[in-house]
Amino acid sequence: MTEMTMDVPRSRAGWTRTRHLAGMVVAMVAGMVLLGPVWRAAGEVVGGAGVLARADVAALVMATNMSLGMVAWMWHRGDGWTATAEMTAAMYVPFLLLLPPWWAGLVGDHALMLGGHLLMVPAMVLVALRHQHAPGDTPRRHPVAAAVARRWPSALALLMTADMWFAPTVVPPWTLLVLPAGYLFLGTWRRQWTDRRRLVVQLVGLAGWGGLAAAAAAGPVEAAGVLVGLGWLGHAGWDLWFHRTGRVVPRGYAQWCAVLDVAVGITTLLAVLSR
Repeated sequence: MTEMTMDVPRSRAGWTRTRHLAGMVVAMVAGMVLLGPVWRAAGEVVGGAGVLARADVAALVMATNMSLGMVAWMWHRGDGWTATAEMTAAMYVPFLLLLPPWWAGLVGDHALMLGGHLLMVPAMVLVALRHQHAPGDTPRRHPVAAAVARRWPSALALLMTADMWFAPTVVPPWTLLVLPAGYLFLGTWRRQWTDRRRLVVQLVGLAGWGGLAAAAAAGPVEAAGVLVGLGWLGHAGWDLWFHRTGRVVPRGYAQWCAVLDVAVGITTLLAVLSR
């Protein structure tokens, strides 16, 4: 993979890495959406639908679908095979780490899937930081494609949560901790804590959502679902504030997170009401 030259400004290099990661995530989601029906159809034909329904098999199939989409995108970009292989490993390793606890009955199906996806994010970031990407020429795009590209974080969030509207589920209380953790991680990476007040605000947010997660975990099931749903919806307001200010996290991340939070929050509340 092309090494980034020293004369590329830090901000431009950071944006290039972020854009490249975003492109890979979109390609991964596209791989899941496009290849998922193929696996299901093949399972029906060969009588393997029951095997594909197993959480461990489904996790590895999903990793394969995401990897194929991501590999196609990296090949289109002209990335090297070493970086492509490491990104592919970032798709599988999180699930492989969680499969032994799943086989032992220590974690459930939902924890396997959700945990694997959450662990992919830092794994992908580490590979992206290891392989610095030089900025390439921006291709000419159709006006409609350009308009969609400007709102790609929202589109990505909608794609990631599309299945939740068809099968609403109550996400575990501990997922509330992921919301402030993302801001703390990205704020640290972007060196946003020179103003200590920003760090204090994020730590207060961590304490608030941590307390909400603890209350949800300790309360009855119905109340837990409501608290979790409201916690996700409340974080959307947090995202909108930081999207407006442009501080701590990139605006694209805040936009993506806001749409994701609303979708998860609403579908969680719908799952509670449907019980």
